[in-house]
Amino acid sequence: MRLATFTAPDLLAPRVGVVEDETLLAFPEDLTMRDVVAAGIDAAVRLAEVARGREPARPLSSVRLLAPLEPASVRDFVAFEEHVDGVRRSVDGSAGVPDAWYDAPTFYFTNPHTILGPDEDVPFPSACRARDFELEVAVVVGAPGTSMGVEEARDHVFGYTIMNDWSARDLQSREMQVRLGPAKGKDFATTLGPWIVTADELDQRKDTDGFLDLWCTAEVNGVEIGRDLLANAGWTFEAMIAYASRDSRVECGDVLGSGTVGNGGCLAELWGRDGSQDPPPLQPGDLVTLTVEGIGSVSNRVAVADPAPPVATVRRRDPAAARQVLR
Repeated sequence: MRLATFTAPDLLAPRVGVVEDETLLAFPEDLTMRDVVAAGIDAAVRLAEVARGREPARPLSSVRLLAPLEPASVRDFVAFEEHVDGVRRSVDGSAGVPDAWYDAPTFYFTNPHTILGPDEDVPFPSACRARDFELEVAVVVGAPGTSMGVEEARDHVFGYTIMNDWSARDLQSREMQVRLGPAKGKDFATTLGPWIVTADELDQRKDTDGFLDLWCTAEVNGVEIGRDLLANAGWTFEAMIAYASRDSRVECGDVLGSGTVGNGGCLAELWGRDGSQDPPPLQPGDLVTLTVEGIGSVSNRVAVADPAPPVATVRRRDPAAARQVLR
């Protein structure tokens, strides 16, 4: 099933429903997507059966799709070697893939409060000049779990959606010199959409090692920038869920991004590989479209946010005075 969150002129609040062909059937108005995810795929199938007999289908063209869900949290992994190599060269000048990358499927947390849906403008920070996209697929966790193994994690996959991890590369390059990871270079926006495809729909697309064999493409203003197979990842989504839960906890509605695919899944990979910003950074008004086989397409237009207030200046302290305090 394709499950969407949408609004329409006659609705007082967003609704959740199932997309069938070019129409949408609404679920009961008191349900959120998190409720549907928590209930599970079998319950979603029953909701769809009831919806088919309860009210007329809405043409997709008559509704506005929103981000499919409000995530409980968003972890973004880095599962593609080509991306790691290219972006390291672009961001900090380092070459190659760190040995530590091969030890575990590393991730960082990003902001669940700045989620965008299809066709929303992306408000890049006004100070940013090196604007970039990142083509990813995200898994939606269907049930809580702690320190799970990969086999157990398979039962915690509810479905998949497309993810665009928008990146302010110049801000990211500066702040990562502190060796803490991306912050304001990523904090402003993440796109999810256009809907969630339930896991059962894509199980037949897995290869013998459990990787989803789906083509992923990125376009800017209708020109293809990158193309890669999702199966080129270093870890399966089940392995990512298991690692996220390790000595911790995942919750229903958590979103885990695959990390950016290689072979042009973002501009920075190409910049690092070629040694120049070609293709150029995104410009205001550019239309970025990500397409994943078996899931769909999601587009957003690049915009610029209003200038933020100045950053507070640091209070510099005399190291000698600081040592005296410790005596």
